[in-house]
This record gives sequence, C-alpha cells and structure tokens, in this order.
Amino acid sequence: MICGGSTVERPSSAKATEGQGRESLKNFCYQMSNKILHIDRFFLLVVSVLTLAGFVIFLSASLGLLTQGGVNFGTVAVKQGISLALGIIVFYIVSKIKYVYWKKLAFFILIFAIGVNLLLFIPKLALFHGGASRWLNIGSFTFQPSELLKIAFIIYAAAWIQHAKDKIGHMRYGLIPYMVIMAILGALLLVQRDTDTLVIIAFTGLIMFIVAGLPIKHVVLAILSIGVLVATVVSFRPYALRRVQTFLNRTSDTQGASYQINQSLIAIGSGQATGRGFGQSIQKFGYLPQPTDDSIFAVEAEEFGFVGSLSLILLYLLLAMSSFRISGKAPDTFSGFVVVGFCILIVTESFLNIAAMLGLVPLSGVPLLFVSHGGSALIITLAAAGIVANISKYAHS
Repeated sequence: MICGGSTVERPSSAKATEGQGRESLKNFCYQMSNKILHIDRFFLLVVSVLTLAGFVIFLSASLGLLTQGGVNFGTVAVKQGISLALGIIVFYIVSKIKYVYWKKLAFFILIFAIGVNLLLFIPKLALFHGGASRWLNIGSFTFQPSELLKIAFIIYAAAWIQHAKDKIGHMRYGLIPYMVIMAILGALLLVQRDTDTLVIIAFTGLIMFIVAGLPIKHVVLAILSIGVLVATVVSFRPYALRRVQTFLNRTSDTQGASYQINQSLIAIGSGQATGRGFGQSIQKFGYLPQPTDDSIFAVEAEEFGFVGSLSLILLYLLLAMSSFRISGKAPDTFSGFVVVGFCILIVTESFLNIAAMLGLVPLSGVPLLFVSHGGSALIITLAAAGIVANISKYAHS
C-alpha cells in the first residue's frame, strides 16, 4: 500500500471490517506522514535572511549610541543579541506546535493578552518613557504588551472567521464583532498613547474580514468609524497633531518638530546608489534621532544606498509572496487567515516605518520589524513566523 510516497504494510489488526481497516490505515498513514513534514524552505530562507540582515543593520546603527551620554553600546547590543537568540528559540518551539492548538485556545490567548496589557495600570510594573506608558519592567529587561496583543488578535480573528464562515456578510457576524473587538483593543491602546499600533491592528483585521467576504458597505462604515476615531485622537493630542502638521509642511520648525524627518531625508539622500558602506553613516552620530529605533531605515539607506534599501524592501515583498503562497495551500480556513493576518501585519508595519522615513506618511512610532531595536517586537515577530512555518508543513498543492 502506498502512503505519502512511501510503501507501508497494512497493519496486522486489519481483521476488522473493511471500513474499519481503511480508517485505521488512513490514520496510520497520517501519523507516518507527520514524521516527514517540512517547513516551506523558501519561507524559512526569507525569514532567516531578514533576521540576519536586520541584526547586522542594527549593530551598525547602534554604533551611533557611542555619542549619546548615558547609553552603553555594549549593553544595547548584548540585549538585542539575547532577544534574537530567544526569538530563534521561540520560532523553533512554535514551529513544532501544530497550528490547530492555537485555534482551540484563541479566545483564551486574547484574554491573556488583554490581561497582560492591563498590567500597565499597575505603577510599579509600568515603565513611563517618551511621554507614554507602554512597557512592563521585567528585571533588567522591558516588554511591550501591545506586541502580544497583535498576535493574539490575529489568531482570534482567524478563529472567528472560520466559525462564522459564510455569514461574514451579515452585520451580526462580520462588522459588529470586528467593531466590538476594535473598541476593546482601542481603549487599551489609546490609554497607552499607542495610536499607531491601533491603526495597524485595525487595518490588518479589516483586510482579513474583507478577504473573508465583508460587504463593501460594511467596509466603508468601518473605515469611517476608525477614521473619525483617529482624527479625534489627533486633534486632542498635541504630539500627534504636530506629526500631521510636520508631514504637511516639513520645512517649518526644522530644528524642532520637523528635525527628525529632515535628518532622515539627508541620511537617505547621502546614501545615493550604493551607500557610504557598512558602519560609515554620519547621520547616526548625534544628528539622526533614535538611529536604532524609528530612524533605523535612514541609517540603512545611508550605508547601503538605493541598492541596499531596495534589497531590504524586496525581502519584505518576498516574505509576503511566500506567505500568500502558503495561505493559498493552507489546510483549512483558520490556518489560511492566520497566515494572511501575520503577513499583512508584518509587511504593513514595516512599510509604514519606511514610508515615514521617506516623508510619505506622518512619522510614527512603529518599528521596522526584524531590524529595529526592541526585543518584544523581534521575539513576537519570530513567534508569528514560527506559526506560519508550522502551517506550511500542512500546506498542500
């Protein structure tokens, strides 16, 4: 008997009925095939290259910290290295966990993520930095709970879409559940002054529901509702309003609100075609704010030029391509939408960071995933990649 390309013998217990024998053989073949399942090699290659390239770019950008008083280059580099090692371990472990378990635990994962975000209301645990309280103090490390909220939301949204299936077109199963969960997450994130993460989660969820069959009139209602909310937040928060004003006129207040975007454009322009070379950025030494965080793409562009920047963007596009290919072959609705969700999240967040550094959108606080400083984002991103890697094992042609 042929099973999964290998020859196996019929179990000796096949003395039962023919139907029972076939079912036993089917289960046996499935167990045998599980032992030889492999992660999609192209997806694994792209993730590996992005992770390695990101760490190399980070190490170069972090040299700019040498000119900043009170910041230890060695400490920052070691912490990012530890986060990378933990992220790789998490990727390996998660890639071994069959994706169906995430569907069974989707609701509890979301509740857990919300609970972790509520810990920010405990003063002794929360870290206040940059005008916002978004981090938890964990010994000598910090953790950003909103990163966990992203992955939890996608898993829950995918589980709900599979549950609702063909009923997404009805407001009760499509628009209303989406708006309710956005209201809950919005309350948590706006208290953290993390409007950017809310917009990214809202956009990712909306794309997932659109793919699932959300009617265009419901899409318009969702966009209008989120748009009004964001506009209201921007109008009542001076720092957010300054970002929009700077985007509309970056030549005003060049030593104040417009300073970062102007220094970013100088760095990107200085890179020209092939860049100054690894470690040779000038702007990261005291000129460009946050060279290892929000502005890291500008450092990359200065050192590796247009060719290097285009190559980095191409890596994200290849990640999207491989993810959508896996989604198209996914074994069920849940796994397919999990892959779509993670792909949209990673690519959207990364491209939003790049677009902000190019002056195409207002400045945001979102990281360049796989590259920017931040252990929480790196570990959670690799965890998401691990889930996609596991799903790719069960993808069929």
